[in-house]
Amino acid sequence: MERPQISIIVAGGGTGGHLFPAISVVKEVEKRSDQCRVLFIVGKGGRGAEIIERHGYQVSTVDVEGMKGRGWKKIVSVLFRLPKSIAQSMGHIRTFDPDVVLGVGGYSAGPVCIAARIRGIPTAIHEQNTIPGFTNRMLAKIVNKVFVSFDQTRELLNRPEAIVTGTPIRQELIDSVDAHKTPQSKFTVLVMGGSQGAMAINKAFADALHLLKSRGKSPAVIHQTGQQDFQRTLEDYKARGLEGEVIPFIEDMAEAYSAAHLVICRAGASTIFELAALRKPAILIPYPFAANRHQDLNAQALADTGGAVVVFEKDMDGERLASLVERAMDDKEFLLYTEAVEGLARPRAAADIADQLMELAAR
Repeated sequence: MERPQISIIVAGGGTGGHLFPAISVVKEVEKRSDQCRVLFIVGKGGRGAEIIERHGYQVSTVDVEGMKGRGWKKIVSVLFRLPKSIAQSMGHIRTFDPDVVLGVGGYSAGPVCIAARIRGIPTAIHEQNTIPGFTNRMLAKIVNKVFVSFDQTRELLNRPEAIVTGTPIRQELIDSVDAHKTPQSKFTVLVMGGSQGAMAINKAFADALHLLKSRGKSPAVIHQTGQQDFQRTLEDYKARGLEGEVIPFIEDMAEAYSAAHLVICRAGASTIFELAALRKPAILIPYPFAANRHQDLNAQALADTGGAVVVFEKDMDGERLASLVERAMDDKEFLLYTEAVEGLARPRAAADIADQLMELAAR
């Protein structure tokens, strides 16, 4: 049976949290097509273009201003730039001629999806978080299909027919990490502050590790610091005689997850769904400045399954983290996932979205 050809534009992102799930969807689309042309469109600046190019896909950019803050000057700035970014998007769409456009969150998805609708091209969006961002709230009013990670998001977008898919996670994680097998090596803590790192987490965990050392506890550590705080954190470890693998960025997440008995991290949607699928116990520290504090609700969704505990950054210090790590090391019943995790662990998320995109493209 001859399989279809498809051309797809994926718009949005700027960080790995948005783009890695999008890449997972694209790989599933490629499996369903004899010839799949793909163009990613991201905003200028940030690591978006670098991430896409590293995965071998074509990427273009648009000038776009994020809606951050509430001041009228910011709103005027956004509205002033929007016509230019829509015009740029029209140019990319005219040249690439896609069959379907997928917006994956982030401000650059806005002008691209608007331009696609103007040209009559089928469009869809995926909202990862419990509370939708500004761009997806606007786009939900005009796109053909809406995919969401959490059931409650449908009501917030006023799209009751939205399809609950979960957030796509990288297939290599599913293939490489046995979700039901406990690592046999020394108790290992994986610390991540997101792709950009988090100084507050880096400092608090170093304090915690120092306290654990004084109590005769010495877990193995894989600590992703982010590039900006790498040197300071490394020197902090050396000054206190702390042991651990301190690195700016983890390239092989499957290997890191496989080794980890406990994960300390932010609560972005991608991370939440990875932890759920892999059944990794976690201490979640929601990013306090996330739009609408959506990471708070993301974190609570995982905590409700029993496998995670939430620590707000304002309450976080070395003593709090040390106590939780020590309890996880000593008590095997602490942070055990219940059957409720099945509602979050959706390994077919990328495949389900790909199937829907193939249907849209065939219209």
